Amino acid sequence: MNNSRIGLALQQWRVYLVLFGMYLCVLAIAWKVSVLQNLERDFLQGQGDARTIRTVVLMANRGLITDRNGEPLAVSTPVKSIYVNPREIAGNLPAIISLAQELELNVDVLARNIENNATREFLYIKRRLPPSDAERILALDIHGVYAQQEYQRFYPQGEVTAHLVGFSNIDDIGQEGLELTYDDWLRGVPGERQVMIDQRHHIIEELHTIRSAQPGNSLQLSIDFRLQNLAYRELKAEFIKRRAKSASIVVLDVETGEVLAMANQPSYNPHNKSNMTDFSVLRNRAMTDVFEPGSTIKAFTIAAALESGLYTPDTVIETSPGWMMVGGYEVKDSLNYGTLTVARIITKSSNIGSSKIALDIGAESIRDLLARVGFGQVTATGFPGERGGVLPNPNRWSRFETATLSFGYGLSSSALQLAQAYSVIADGGVRKPVSLLKLDAAAIDALPKEQVLSETISQQVLSMLETVVDRSQGGTADQASVPFYTVAGKTGTTRVVGEFGYEKDLHNSLFVGLVPASNPEIVVVVIINEPKGDEQYGGQVAAPVFSRVASGAMRILNIAPDNAPANQAWELTLL
Repeated sequence: MNNSRIGLALQQWRVYLVLFGMYLCVLAIAWKVSVLQNLERDFLQGQGDARTIRTVVLMANRGLITDRNGEPLAVSTPVKSIYVNPREIAGNLPAIISLAQELELNVDVLARNIENNATREFLYIKRRLPPSDAERILALDIHGVYAQQEYQRFYPQGEVTAHLVGFSNIDDIGQEGLELTYDDWLRGVPGERQVMIDQRHHIIEELHTIRSAQPGNSLQLSIDFRLQNLAYRELKAEFIKRRAKSASIVVLDVETGEVLAMANQPSYNPHNKSNMTDFSVLRNRAMTDVFEPGSTIKAFTIAAALESGLYTPDTVIETSPGWMMVGGYEVKDSLNYGTLTVARIITKSSNIGSSKIALDIGAESIRDLLARVGFGQVTATGFPGERGGVLPNPNRWSRFETATLSFGYGLSSSALQLAQAYSVIADGGVRKPVSLLKLDAAAIDALPKEQVLSETISQQVLSMLETVVDRSQGGTADQASVPFYTVAGKTGTTRVVGEFGYEKDLHNSLFVGLVPASNPEIVVVVIINEPKGDEQYGGQVAAPVFSRVASGAMRILNIAPDNAPANQAWELTLL
């Protein structure tokens, strides 16, 4: 009996002991939970978030670039880039082989890259894939392989606008042209969002957006793509025909100073530069390359002569016998033009006539006018690599330097500078800045304008330039004529400087034209560098390009004819 009571008591104590032990466990658990909940809550929550919550970058698309009429010249399209987490995929050779095969990559190179970056968590494998191709890669469901949203720049007009627009690199940063000039304006601001991921780094829930992505600003250029395409096509045809070294063309709006077209040869495809070996093709030669402008300067020599008060358009100059010695050097014309008026010196492009005028009025007066119309100064467009050329200013001008300055040697200019200078003559002696961006009405009204040449003299020179294109006047550029429009212009043919001085058989051919001459709307500069063949004069090589481009420009810009025969005027209004 006593033994049974003792046994029962022991069993009860065992039960109480177990219950007490369980009670202690509950207390311990409660205490631990309390500690975790109250004392270590922030730490633990941070550790949990670190494993499941990620901050994802929201890529911002680059701003749109268009022509003056809204035609897209540079757009950003969504793409995806494939990347891996080397920590997760390193050593998984079957997965690496499968990935390499799908992306058409070298297996050994990919495996080595992953192994060399095994301590990192991010490594690009292939960038800028079409979304459909990226989804195909992700469908392989390889652990450690992911995709990131990005944007790729696309240039719808390709090489036609390549030199002006430029391009951006794989990280969407401007590298050339206006893409570089306005990179800060075009570049967007990336955003951020928080997401919850699973163990395979797949997004299972979007929590919230920390900062929205801000797209880049749009940029509207001054060029008219219709005119740009025409100018590019005609320049390229002549460049190929003449087997030239290079060529440039600029079309400038006289009233606003806006560049309506600008093209160069050779050009390049902004989408495919991987095999490029000659990086000189990237240059926008119309702004970065300078040359001696030759006889195109004679218009300003004559303007300086008229400014001096010593000459009028009818003043007679004797140019016989077609050559003369100046400071021990020979200056000559292509023919003996005999007695010429000042106006006919422009028509015939006489070096003798311009030299005699320059020696009379002095080089300083010519140089002063050249500086006033913009030579020797950059046009301040902000374009990368733009050059201002050289306008000499020696302490003492020699007679030969004075003579050669009068017909465009000894100084240098870009095509855009030459166009700006001639726009002064076209606009009654008013100089204004040039622009690569479209100007609104308010900006046009606010343009800083400077009267650098009298309106009377500008009109006199403009009238002289008309005779250059007039076959009946015996001008040097009858091939520059435009049907139903009056044209004013000036040819130029300059020798190219070589290793030992001017090359005998290498020339640059130039033509500057203003149309319609009665009230010029546009200035066109055409330069063909080192054309091959028998024809090398500006009137033979560059003038025909001007004629074709100007003819098309008159239609594109809807400019009324000013030289239509009376019996055809009514028919033209119906077209």
